[in-house]
Amino acid sequence: MQYIDIHSHINDPRFDTDVSEVLSRMRAVGVASIVVGTDKEMSARAIALAEAHDDLWATIGQHPTDRHEEVFDETWYRAQAAHPKVVAIGECGLDYYWPEHDKWLGGEVEEKKRQRELFEAQITIAIQVDKPLMVHGRPTKGTMDAYEDILSLLKSYPAVRGNIHFFVGTIAIAKQFLDLGFTMSFTGVLTFTHEYDEVVRFLPLDRIVAETDAPYVAPTPHRGKRNEPAFVVETVRAIAQIRGEEEKSVAETLLANSRRIFQL
Repeated sequence: MQYIDIHSHINDPRFDTDVSEVLSRMRAVGVASIVVGTDKEMSARAIALAEAHDDLWATIGQHPTDRHEEVFDETWYRAQAAHPKVVAIGECGLDYYWPEHDKWLGGEVEEKKRQRELFEAQITIAIQVDKPLMVHGRPTKGTMDAYEDILSLLKSYPAVRGNIHFFVGTIAIAKQFLDLGFTMSFTGVLTFTHEYDEVVRFLPLDRIVAETDAPYVAPTPHRGKRNEPAFVVETVRAIAQIRGEEEKSVAETLLANSRRIFQL
């Protein structure tokens, strides 16, 4: 194992017909993966995959906006959180990117209240089982509002730790997450935009991890295809190139970071 894709969704039905081949391609390039839950069904599927494969682990959680209609089953999540192959709680957090969700629930105030309560319920579980959070944050376009609210909430829970998945924030926001002890992960987006280069160069290497967010945002040279864990190699390569550091050394550090954060 040379790489860990710390955030994939190979539990998604889009992988149902060829997950064995996806795992074979992943292993051929020395990649393992953490399979992420976004609701109760996807969390259960993540656990099942992790139980069946030594090089897969699971997270369990409810995404802030993927399943508005799903009531958070705190009893079920609390029970599953103790599973030895569950390595984090989430993905959970705050997502303000989709304004139509506010209308769906009757207004911005109620929608943000719902998301905060859902996030806090999962923060509480993470603290109780002493496992990290897998945090989803997506601000309103042109702002850092979701990250600002996430930081405000996390500061109320000093015992919590974790990773900010698919980080798209500024250096100022990154500094605040560093102060809380959090790490930040980056995707294949780094291979086709320079928008986040400054943040990647700013962060200490021991606070960075790599992910695919498969099946989304496939990196160059796989743009337009379904993403998969094997492609995390391209993200690691991009991180090394952006920082002007030797790729093998960066890969080794990111692997060590992943093991440390998620106690693998």
